[in-house]
Amino acid sequence: MVERIATAVGTPNIALVKYWGKRDASLNLPANSSFSLTLDENLRTTTSVMFSDSLAEDSLFVDGEKQDLNDSKNEKSAFAGKVVNILRDMAGVRSKALIASRNTFPKSAGFASSASGGAALAVAASGALGLNLDTRHLSVIARQISGSACRSVCGGFVVWHAGEKDDGSDSYAESIAPASYWPEVIDIMAMISSTKKKVSSSQGHALTPKTSDLYKARPATAEEHVRMVVDAIAKKDFGAVAEVTMKDSNSMHAVMLDSFPPIIYLNDASRAVIYAIHELNESEGSPIAAYTFDAGPNAHIITLKQHKDKVISTLREIVGDNMLVAGIGDGPRLLGENESLIRDGARL
Repeated sequence: MVERIATAVGTPNIALVKYWGKRDASLNLPANSSFSLTLDENLRTTTSVMFSDSLAEDSLFVDGEKQDLNDSKNEKSAFAGKVVNILRDMAGVRSKALIASRNTFPKSAGFASSASGGAALAVAASGALGLNLDTRHLSVIARQISGSACRSVCGGFVVWHAGEKDDGSDSYAESIAPASYWPEVIDIMAMISSTKKKVSSSQGHALTPKTSDLYKARPATAEEHVRMVVDAIAKKDFGAVAEVTMKDSNSMHAVMLDSFPPIIYLNDASRAVIYAIHELNESEGSPIAAYTFDAGPNAHIITLKQHKDKVISTLREIVGDNMLVAGIGDGPRLLGENESLIRDGARL
């Protein structure tokens, strides 16, 4: 096989309606649909993939550190290896791969790069192999790395359909509107803690459905929240978007707390952010900001550009200047040859 290299940039997303619990862990199929905003390139992952017969083994370098694609103990690396194998089989290629990836994410910031990294890897690897895959197909493949990677394959405002088929072929993400549809929407990320979680997301996805009584109602509630937020986005009704976003975050963390033993990701600063956003909205007379928390203590505050300064001022009293701001992004894209992280068969 002739040496082929492709490079892609991917960005993270923030789910306004979350999924928690899986109907099939091996295929990474969620118990419910979710809705997210793909963020712009203020936070991004750049990934280059080279397939070559001259390589003796698959290699993965993330921010200059080598990781083992065959290490089952490193979940993200193992999932990346799974995606590479899927794409190789589709292309009918046996050549080994060299993968080099770099993040602009501040280290230990608590905002996982699996979404941006997974999307960038799927797009770069399929590009290097000459596969002409549509966004739906790419999202199904990226889902093998993480659910958030599935959504980050798409730009703008994104729904990830839970699907019903056992093989997961109908569990995919699609954009319901591009980033340009509502460019005033931004995400202000408040970095509260980078301490390693006592319960990983994978462990939580398994524990909660088995032990939480409240969880029985969660999938149906989340599906209704998806319908509500899609309708609110269509109307550009920020107040409705804000209410659904906060209620869904509260709902997910409620079933986590109802797990046994309880899963507690939020801390005192997280709760201070929740109270502060409610107080801000009350003082404004209508919602101008919405909090949402993934499986961790760090807060994402969804607001509009005209309210940015007010929200940042409110958050500064709790987290100081430990904030990042991102707008809505267009999703992953392939880069030119001169932007590759691999030169002459070696990573840069």
